[in-house]
Amino acid sequence: MIALTTPYLWYATRATGIVTMLLFTGVVALGTLVANRVGGTFIGRFEINEVHRSLTMVAMVFLVIHIATTVLDSFVSTGLISAVVPMTSAYKRIPVALGAVAFDLILAVWISSLLKLRIKNQTWRFLHWFSWLAYAISLVHGYLSGTDAHHGLGMALVIGCAGFVALAALWRFLGRPTRAAGRTALSPLASPSVPPRPRGPGAFPRTPPRPPSRRRR
Repeated sequence: MIALTTPYLWYATRATGIVTMLLFTGVVALGTLVANRVGGTFIGRFEINEVHRSLTMVAMVFLVIHIATTVLDSFVSTGLISAVVPMTSAYKRIPVALGAVAFDLILAVWISSLLKLRIKNQTWRFLHWFSWLAYAISLVHGYLSGTDAHHGLGMALVIGCAGFVALAALWRFLGRPTRAAGRTALSPLASPSVPPRPRGPGAFPRTPPRPPSRRRR
């Protein structure tokens, strides 16, 4: 059995925190492509949506591992409740509380995406905006609670991820194509629905006219 004070738990917490930050950076950036309905000949909208969905699932797995290793490590007094309830941790109360808020917002976005086809479109859109807030709070959480983000490569990663998402957000609001205005992209976690029937001339083959019926005399 692994001792709860082993340094490997601390190493795992630091490693999964960095990987989770990188994965959610990709998730948020791909989310702007999905929202703006980007897609062409080489990479279609369906493929971008599938990559976004798969990357979200992987990021959630690493996030759960990050939280689990933090809770299991008894070297710091961080309990299970502090992972979801802010201001309940005796160790670095403010940074851990920010992590709990970010995790709660991510859970809200994730659950709403799973229920995309069962809730109102306006509700899903409102909850999905929390992903931007959750990402910003998670960066602050990582900088305040982590020891690697204060210098060297760790700080460069934090600044690079923040800058990349800031550019994605700028393009999301300023460079959004007109054809995407007022539309809502399909949730990457929702089950696929039946595609709409094609419309317009030539969409369906014409049914040959029936011959006129002859009346018996």
